[in-house]
Amino acid sequence: MQYTSQEIFVGAIEGVPNCTSDTSEQEIWPKFMLMVLLQGAQHFVIDGRHFEIDAGSAESNAPIVFMLNVAKDSRLRFFNDSQTPLRKVMISAPLPWLQRLFDTKDETQTSAVRNFFAQHLAHYSFEPGQHIVQSAQRIINPPPALDGELSSLYLRAQGLDMMWQSLLTMLAEKKKHLPVPTLMGLRYCERARDFVTANLETELTIDLIAGDVGCSASTLQRHFKTHFGMTVFDFIRQKRLEAARSALAGNGIPISHAAHMAGYNNISSFTTAFRKAYGMTPKQVRV
Repeated sequence: MQYTSQEIFVGAIEGVPNCTSDTSEQEIWPKFMLMVLLQGAQHFVIDGRHFEIDAGSAESNAPIVFMLNVAKDSRLRFFNDSQTPLRKVMISAPLPWLQRLFDTKDETQTSAVRNFFAQHLAHYSFEPGQHIVQSAQRIINPPPALDGELSSLYLRAQGLDMMWQSLLTMLAEKKKHLPVPTLMGLRYCERARDFVTANLETELTIDLIAGDVGCSASTLQRHFKTHFGMTVFDFIRQKRLEAARSALAGNGIPISHAAHMAGYNNISSFTTAFRKAYGMTPKQVRV
């Protein structure tokens, strides 16, 4: 796919050991790059600086998120020295677009991010939670019913969510940029979100989630609403609806089965909630 220095790019590679066969040096423009490597390895050099990211093989994979800031026109070269098939999501955003987004008076929350984007070849990596992993998998295998503009919007929405979550993780690690109570609350919420995402098919209660996270139910509810703008149970309903939508679009499961997945006892209530969330009925989404 071709793209320009003014566009956000969201793409995926699966089943080949390298993202390109061209190992000659090439020019790249200033951009923010985010790679989610679910499997395989990447080795490249930018302006003489080597970067090696390895998520392992299918038998022993260790997913990794790698963020890199290219602050000026640079020279890039790939080294194709891995034979492990890649499962990779790549997001690229032009720096001028990002800088407009960060033009805010809230210096407390953005200073660490601004510092990152001020440094050429600043980078940060971490082990992703289930939320980012599942977003990456949705980019690799988007609903087949989507095409054209809807497909592009779907991929960009997943990519923007992944960017936000990754930058938030980096921000949380820099303790001096966040008050301690805010940092602890964020960590509780991140753990709760990953626990919910990994256990959608089980009966979830606030006490069960809080127990896994390691805080009280009231503390979790308060921080979750603050950080994510919704209650824990609103998040559970949202994720179950997303799972039902993906199953309808990807596997064509019966609508009654999708309603059960989303936690609804009857199709009518499920259809109402589905239409409110996505602007269409389950029947319209089902392949």
